[in-house]
Amino acid sequence: MSNLVTIFGGSGFVGRYIARRMAREGWRVRVACRRPNDAIFVRPYGTPGQVEPVFCNVRDDASVRAAMVGADAVVNCVGILNALGKNSFDAVQAEAPGRIARIAAEQGVTRLVHISAIGANVEAGSNYARTKGEGEAAVLSAFPSAMILRPSIIFGTEDGFFNRFAGMTRFGPILPIVGGNTKFQPVFVDDVAAAAVKGVLGQASGTYELGGPDVDTFKGLMGRMLAVVRRKRLVVNKPFFAGRILAGGLDFVQFVTGGLIKNSILTGDQVKNLRHDNIVAPDAKGFADLGIQPTAMEAILPEYLWRYRPSGQYLAIKESAKNLKA
Repeated sequence: MSNLVTIFGGSGFVGRYIARRMAREGWRVRVACRRPNDAIFVRPYGTPGQVEPVFCNVRDDASVRAAMVGADAVVNCVGILNALGKNSFDAVQAEAPGRIARIAAEQGVTRLVHISAIGANVEAGSNYARTKGEGEAAVLSAFPSAMILRPSIIFGTEDGFFNRFAGMTRFGPILPIVGGNTKFQPVFVDDVAAAAVKGVLGQASGTYELGGPDVDTFKGLMGRMLAVVRRKRLVVNKPFFAGRILAGGLDFVQFVTGGLIKNSILTGDQVKNLRHDNIVAPDAKGFADLGIQPTAMEAILPEYLWRYRPSGQYLAIKESAKNLKA
């Protein structure tokens, strides 16, 4: 019987790419998520029965233990950008990773890979970065041999970064941002998945910071995105105090509506994170140590941002037609 890996958050942005790669490796894949009925798209990643979504609540010991029964390896991809209700930063990013690592050790799981983030620090000012740091500490305390991956901002077909801002370009001549001078090192989602697979297969261990081949400012990244979607927009870098005011108002609306109106634009915690560069540290282990060549943004962005162009998939045809001689 082939080996089994349980991927917590396996139907999410990063998790689905890890699930696909593990299926190709011949492993059975258990995708542990909150809504397995919405995750049936993972089944075709392998042969019938090879990849199966199962219910799991990472805030509950019994639920985590049930999802991990018989697993040879575990990957934790669960994370949030906006705390809502019981899914607080502490519950999801600090306590849950420790719970998963502790139960993995109890059940004799051989390998554990934990997806964290660049900037994870128990002393960070933002709840996101602080709980990422606490989650790492909890994982290593219970499972010292775990592999920790710290990616910069992740891009790919389903991302919530370039897709969000490309969508905003449809509604006006101005593209407002906060933290325009903050540096990022965007990393392709499938490269992160390739790194995680190396941990599952026992080919690597330790902590790695993952960034792509290009470092650019937030404003610079918006310029690259605009070039791909073929739109001219004025990128306005708002000061942090203006960002705090806007985020505070949006957070308040989310609070008073009990989450019925979710703040998916800008949170106060995100404003705090935007004050710090999100790039690989000079002394950190990275893709080179894993033998992986990271993918450039230019090779991937046009593959999924074309739909935000003025004429969508027909823009290239129209441009070509202009060159035809009458």
